[in-house]
Amino acid sequence: LVPLPSVPPHPALHTCQGLAPCLPEEGQVNTSGPRLLLATLHPASGSSTAMDRIFSALLFSLLLLLQSYGVCGAPPQPRGTLCRTKPTDLVFIIDSSRSVRPHEFEKVKVFMSRVIEGLDVGPNSTRVGVINYASAVKNEFSLKTYQTKAGLLQAVRRIEPLSTGTMTGLAIQFAISRAFSDSEGARVRSPNFNKVAIVVTDGRPQDGVQDVSARARAAGIEIFAIGVGRVDMHTLRQIASEPLDDHVDYVESYSVIEKLTHKFQEAFCVVSDLCATGDHDCEQICISTPGAYKCACKEGFTLNSDGKTCSACSGGSGSALDLVFLIDGSKSVRPENFELVKKFINQIVDSLEVSDKQAQVGLVQYSSSVRQEFPLGQFKNKKDIKAAVKKMAYMEKGTMTGQALKYLIDSSFSIINGARPGVPKVGIVFTDGRSQDYITDAAKKAKDLGFRMFAVGVGNAVEDELREIASEPVAEHYFYTADFRTISKIGKKLQMKICIEEDPCECKSIVKFQTKVEDLINSLQR
Repeated sequence: LVPLPSVPPHPALHTCQGLAPCLPEEGQVNTSGPRLLLATLHPASGSSTAMDRIFSALLFSLLLLLQSYGVCGAPPQPRGTLCRTKPTDLVFIIDSSRSVRPHEFEKVKVFMSRVIEGLDVGPNSTRVGVINYASAVKNEFSLKTYQTKAGLLQAVRRIEPLSTGTMTGLAIQFAISRAFSDSEGARVRSPNFNKVAIVVTDGRPQDGVQDVSARARAAGIEIFAIGVGRVDMHTLRQIASEPLDDHVDYVESYSVIEKLTHKFQEAFCVVSDLCATGDHDCEQICISTPGAYKCACKEGFTLNSDGKTCSACSGGSGSALDLVFLIDGSKSVRPENFELVKKFINQIVDSLEVSDKQAQVGLVQYSSSVRQEFPLGQFKNKKDIKAAVKKMAYMEKGTMTGQALKYLIDSSFSIINGARPGVPKVGIVFTDGRSQDYITDAAKKAKDLGFRMFAVGVGNAVEDELREIASEPVAEHYFYTADFRTISKIGKKLQMKICIEEDPCECKSIVKFQTKVEDLINSLQR
């Protein structure tokens, strides 16, 4: 038996989430992983040694096969080869006014460096320039200055803040007239090249930005606007390109600006296999097609009308579930973001089958105090639950996460509040900041009692606290995003993870694999 080289995975192998190696469905050809070539042997008559060698080779090859499939059933993808960046003229426009403290400016430099590290840098690929501004504008380096990634990273480390006013409009005008000019290394406008400016600011500009930003966009420059702290959101929307949801980003402080790195690496990425990189909206199965993808569901699930999500926890004796949301309603969330949180809750509710015998949902909001919005079992259908969520009033004030966790343990999952004995208990904790009280004991007790705890953090949420709340394995129960507008992506992941059902792929693949092994052994025996 001779292992042959691996080839790219078949789409069918994107389906398995269980521990067993997944084999493709009937009628599909498995072209992934090591293939086995059965060599024809002619042992001497009555020779048991030859047969021993055959079985030894068989067992060795099966071990190689199992090892190559890994935990998820598909061979591991080579890192760094699934994404290449489209040739781009990229200019960072960085606010270093007096309001940006030196240690905060260092965070901006780290953010720029992380974005640059994900680019294909070179004269024929991506070129990078940096404009530093305050009351005046300083061209730190132009698009033609550095042609290697190492040179760019060294130059970014040397940038110093200017520490005066905030002339954002002047900086954007400088980008139009000079940074994106032929003399500074910009290329002629073409469908083959992108012209991109990333503006980072933390305050209200002292000059106008609307007209100059419109001229920049008309010149073919795609503008991303990142606001930090007390930035004027109206200004960001005047600067950015359409659609604004994709081009305007906000973070609570410079300490979390690095979280936006992944977004910009994706923005510059040209992907040939969206399924392989995970850059898709499919809840369960992603099937690659040339330049696109389509979604499907595992056996026992059905594709919803949106073409992306699957009906989860529908039917079966294992689908009973008591689910309680523990939602941070502190002042730092802000009213507009609290509306996004309510949409996040209802997104997950949509994936459940709500009834007395299946899923029950409860909702608790907390800030400086804890308030039960509605207990488990009060509402018997999704429509009523979603209506109650939409009516939930924003509390504001502090962030007493520890007190809220204690309430979850003592009240939310009690029989008097609708919890059912013997039914799996799931808690989803959502927060955007550091807790103002002690969480360790309550977080540990919740998990010790067998509650399955998910922790979702946004913005200034402290990742160590989220990990402390989350059940094991932490990587599957803890989620973080820098921006409230991206929490819907977390919702899609949670829709599948909270379902208490047997993975139909796991058992089926074991049976198929065992059958094929037995057939091989029987053939050799004959």
